[in-house]
Amino acid sequence: MATVILVRHGRTNANAAGLLAGRAAGISLDQIGIDQAARAGDRLAAVPLVAVVSSPLERCRETARFLLERQAGIPYAPIEPDLIECDYGQWQGRTLEDLATEKLWSVVQSQPSAVTFPGGESLAAMQARSVAAIRRHDAAFEAEHGPGAVWAAVTHGDLIKAILADALGMHLDLFQRINVGPASVSIVRYGATRPTVHATNTDAGDLSWLANSTPLGDAPVGGGAGQEAPRTSGA
Repeated sequence: MATVILVRHGRTNANAAGLLAGRAAGISLDQIGIDQAARAGDRLAAVPLVAVVSSPLERCRETARFLLERQAGIPYAPIEPDLIECDYGQWQGRTLEDLATEKLWSVVQSQPSAVTFPGGESLAAMQARSVAAIRRHDAAFEAEHGPGAVWAAVTHGDLIKAILADALGMHLDLFQRINVGPASVSIVRYGATRPTVHATNTDAGDLSWLANSTPLGDAPVGGGAGQEAPRTSGA
């Protein structure tokens, strides 16, 4: 089975201002977001990725470039339209503080599967397209590069939460229990019988174990031996 590393884009000015950017054009990383994306690139430098796939939106393409700078042999990040941000419709561009006064807000929090944003997309449709895109790319990279292939998908917070919920076997109504911070890294492997989730919402820590990790078909009863500790230099 291949391994997908789900990377959320770094922070933007819209994030910092509490605005729901949605699919608006021209939303770029702020300086903190640039630093976050650079750190994500540094973390993944120890992992030979076979590909980096990105949402079409600028903030994701910017984040993907930091990953590509630390990888050899990957000239660009293909764009995947189905990894674009949720279409929030009439909610796009409004502040989260303002949106919290809407009746739909409580439904978004407690029953996301019932939500269709006014003039926009349903959260169920967002999950369906994003999960299908990740699984499609994952199968293609495994077929081309073998079961040890590791690749990265750079996309958006709600999409990653929905993808993780699917991988964890959680109903979409529970996906608000998952947190995905800017430039965080989450790791999923899709096996023949089920996905396995190896990390969620990490923004620090060694990832070099992914370079030599052998995917297991079955879950180790008792938890298994885990990964080798990262090597350190010096005595």
